[in-house]
Amino acid sequence: MPSISTKPAGQAFIGLGSNLENPLFQIRQAISLLAELPDSRLIKQSSLYRSAPMGVVDQPDFINAVVHIETALMPQALLGALLEIERRCGRIRTYPNAPRTLDLDLLLYDDLQCHEEGLVLPHPRMHERAFVLQPLMEIERDCKIPGQGLVSELLATCTEQRLECISPS
Repeated sequence: MPSISTKPAGQAFIGLGSNLENPLFQIRQAISLLAELPDSRLIKQSSLYRSAPMGVVDQPDFINAVVHIETALMPQALLGALLEIERRCGRIRTYPNAPRTLDLDLLLYDDLQCHEEGLVLPHPRMHERAFVLQPLMEIERDCKIPGQGLVSELLATCTEQRLECISPS
């Protein structure tokens, strides 16, 4: 497992989702690749969850998870590494909310709030998605999303979203 360098380490939470080409395999492979990121260390991973698609609903269910990593990579560099993992796993971007082999979202990086070209933190829709909030709360019970509130309170507003734990962490 790669070690943390002497640079200060940030705490990052990454959302994973897949609904094409053996989603369970895709998520497990992505977690393995995240554990190999340079100057980073996998701290914790959530259980795997099955969720209904949002937006474009005529597609297969998704498998989702959240991981917590400690990393010396800055947010933009980490996002670049996530996009490279998606590419290596066959991700082709067609249209918003399309089916995908792998989706990796940088959800949180420390308490950073930013809106830069290609990077918005916290992730702009995470507070509305049970498939992000439930696994995040599982691995970081008292997590707070900057500018939004406690994950547990936000999750209580997502009661209409179908979510099923399929594999304990």
